[in-house]
Amino acid sequence: MVRARFVFAVTLAGVALAAGSALAQATQAPDLKPILAGRKFTPPIKGDAAIEFVYPVPSRQGSMIVTKVQVKNVSKAPIARMTVDETWYDNKKQAVIGGKGFLTELLQPGEVRTITIETPWNPRMAQNSYAFTHANGVAKNPQRVTKLVDDTKEAGGTAKK
Repeated sequence: MVRARFVFAVTLAGVALAAGSALAQATQAPDLKPILAGRKFTPPIKGDAAIEFVYPVPSRQGSMIVTKVQVKNVSKAPIARMTVDETWYDNKKQAVIGGKGFLTELLQPGEVRTITIETPWNPRMAQNSYAFTHANGVAKNPQRVTKLVDDTKEAGGTAKK
């Protein structure tokens, strides 16, 4: 009796496998086209990114300190999730509070964008510092400049896409 049940179970499993493979051969997968077909794609930079920035002047707006940092990508590849960390210190060089601002889109080579940082105001704030990072590394030596020019703008004033 046990042997008959075993033979029946093995036969049933074999029929199911044969029917499944026959069914899989009968249906064809749709013709898939690559998403980036015919488009130029440069992967984001990894490691040390080269950027320039204009030193910002923080302003107090209500109970927040708002800092707008202009950054320019001077690397040869786009930068993913460009981030600026702002740390505030008191007169004794002790960290008081910090804030963070970032770009959700790629920062293309030659492109200038503004990153906004909002930090709660604290009366002990005396001086601040900035750290520049991105999704795949850091910007170790950001260059401070007085003015940035967006190299991605065409003569008509619209950005290249």
